[in-house]
Amino acid sequence: MLRASSGYFSGGEPPEPTRKPVSDSLRERAGWAAQGLALGLVAALLAWPAATYLMKQARPAKPPSVVQAPGSLRAAGHVPPRHAPVILGGKADFGKTKASPQARQLAGWVMAGYDHGGRPFAILDKRQAQVFVFYPDGKLAGSTPVLLGYAAGDDSVAGIGLRPIAEVRPSERTTAAGRFVAQPGRNALNEDVLWVDYDAAVSMHRVRVTNPAERRLERLASPTPKDNRISFGCINMPVKFFENQLWPILGKRGGIVYVLPEKKSMEQVFGPQMQRAKAGLPT
Repeated sequence: MLRASSGYFSGGEPPEPTRKPVSDSLRERAGWAAQGLALGLVAALLAWPAATYLMKQARPAKPPSVVQAPGSLRAAGHVPPRHAPVILGGKADFGKTKASPQARQLAGWVMAGYDHGGRPFAILDKRQAQVFVFYPDGKLAGSTPVLLGYAAGDDSVAGIGLRPIAEVRPSERTTAAGRFVAQPGRNALNEDVLWVDYDAAVSMHRVRVTNPAERRLERLASPTPKDNRISFGCINMPVKFFENQLWPILGKRGGIVYVLPEKKSMEQVFGPQMQRAKAGLPT
């Protein structure tokens, strides 16, 4: 006969295991716990709509607008900040500044068709050797005479941006016409420039006077645009205008630069802008 502690029994049916009676107090406590849990769930369901309503009331309808200090909006301290809203189908405002019919026409197309996408923009009138800088709402910020590519023409030579300057022939020194998404950056001399066409190495920058024989400052100061063709294609402007007008407006996030043609027609170069303006459709 094996010991009962081993788990085996030597004869007859094994006795049923003894069950300990469940205390009445334990049953009572379990019942109260279940009832309390049920009541808690019901209370939570009833309170949820009220809590949601209170949270919505406490939350602002829209985030507060961030007001930037006027001084921070003027990188050079001379350009007044503008807070006017940009309106679809707006109009360009040259104020009392003289501008050619082509420059006014293009500025009108830009605003009517929202071609600038709400960004600041500039227009280069090559025939007049003049740049106009606009705020996003179409208000003219300023204008200046500039120096531009030596050769007349509306196209850049393929691959010219990869060639050494010494290998660029005079006939290839053009400032191409068209619409360009301009970006701020630096050139090989680590100078601030506004890249108009990076692939063609064309930018807007401060006038350079490294070669006195070129008389660049005198060319800028002359009353006629006939002597403003001197660069390899870049747009040179007075230092003060670059630092106080152009750079504070387009030097942070860039913008759009439009270069008027001098050989081609306006429709050839800016046909899409003309069509959108006539249809009143944004870009």
